[in-house]
Amino acid sequence: MPTQRTRAPTALVAAAFVMTLSSAFGQTYFIGLFGPWLKEELHLTDGSFGTLYMIGTLASAAVLMWSGRIADVFRIRRLAVIVLLGLAATALAMSLAPSAILLLPVIFGLRLFGQGYLGHLAMTGVGRWYVRRRGRMMSVAVLGFPASEAVMPFAAVALIGAVGWRETWQIVAAFLCFVSVPLVLLFLRREPAPGEAAETAETQAATRRDWTRADVLRQPVFYALLAGIVTPPFIVTGILFHQATLVATKGWTMAWFTAWFPVYALASVATALITGALIDRFTARQLLPGYLLPLAIGVTVLALTDALYAAPVFMALAAMTNGAAQTLIGALWAELFGIRHLGAIRSVTFAAMVFSTALAPALMGILLDAGVRLEAQYLTMAGYTLFSAVLLRALGPRLNRIAATT
Repeated sequence: MPTQRTRAPTALVAAAFVMTLSSAFGQTYFIGLFGPWLKEELHLTDGSFGTLYMIGTLASAAVLMWSGRIADVFRIRRLAVIVLLGLAATALAMSLAPSAILLLPVIFGLRLFGQGYLGHLAMTGVGRWYVRRRGRMMSVAVLGFPASEAVMPFAAVALIGAVGWRETWQIVAAFLCFVSVPLVLLFLRREPAPGEAAETAETQAATRRDWTRADVLRQPVFYALLAGIVTPPFIVTGILFHQATLVATKGWTMAWFTAWFPVYALASVATALITGALIDRFTARQLLPGYLLPLAIGVTVLALTDALYAAPVFMALAAMTNGAAQTLIGALWAELFGIRHLGAIRSVTFAAMVFSTALAPALMGILLDAGVRLEAQYLTMAGYTLFSAVLLRALGPRLNRIAATT
């Protein structure tokens, strides 16, 4: 018998927004801003810096895949506070990094707590708490990503110029402790128990089967999905990690390139909100095939011209794919596999995306050291993006059959 329909409180999605906003400090676009100072003071090349970044990120992905299921056992409130404090401690350690060897565990911590756990906890929570409004609430939660992309690079560049790069990381640690942690504690006072949705009536109507992680890992279609879904994080991470090299190659200034992060953010926000409404009207799997096309066009433009307009064009088009992905992929796993084991399932998919973000900087750095031009790398990326779009389109019938049992 269905129970009386209830609506999840909006404070839950506000907490998820704080987590996605705070994840900025472990994201590549933020860490990459410190690349010139890190390489100069620690005597690193593009390739060695990228390799350190890859090792730290791969290690964080492995830990996340192993431990991500804790989101199915413990309340998000408790986990989020621990993660935010861990990220603050790592940011403080970054301000003290004296050598390349000691930089490695710092990168590991930033990637694990920032990019890894905070995004994982936020998306798992929203996917579990909301059912009928999952698309719209997911689109609100992910607004923390573009909001941070709009503000954090500009703020970081300004702070580095005013107080220095090491002192900037100390300010980051203070922000996490005295802003992010109190807000999460405030907004998650009424968090539902793990494994429960806050919109109770809809769970019984919409969830007939909850897949376990073992069930999902036995499905070949899951791996085909991952091959397409990791495309945006791989490409965008690689480009933004080596943004200083991109700017120098194109003859631009860093101020010109970072000035377009607000455009990136606005386009991402608009696309995320539109995608969320469309998910609730249609389904995430129906929208899946087309979301990669803007990125393919944007990377192609970046490869083919040095004109100043290439920066805003790339930023806007990449943001359209990124904004759609953040909402779309966040809703897709709950739509396909249910919510009871969502944390365990998402930990695998999130780890795969983190793995792709580890591979891109190292691979691009090695290719740059070997003399492979950025333009050639970008054209290859554009070709793979188009291939991934075709792959996701071909998976549609199989995804519909899976969703029919969930």
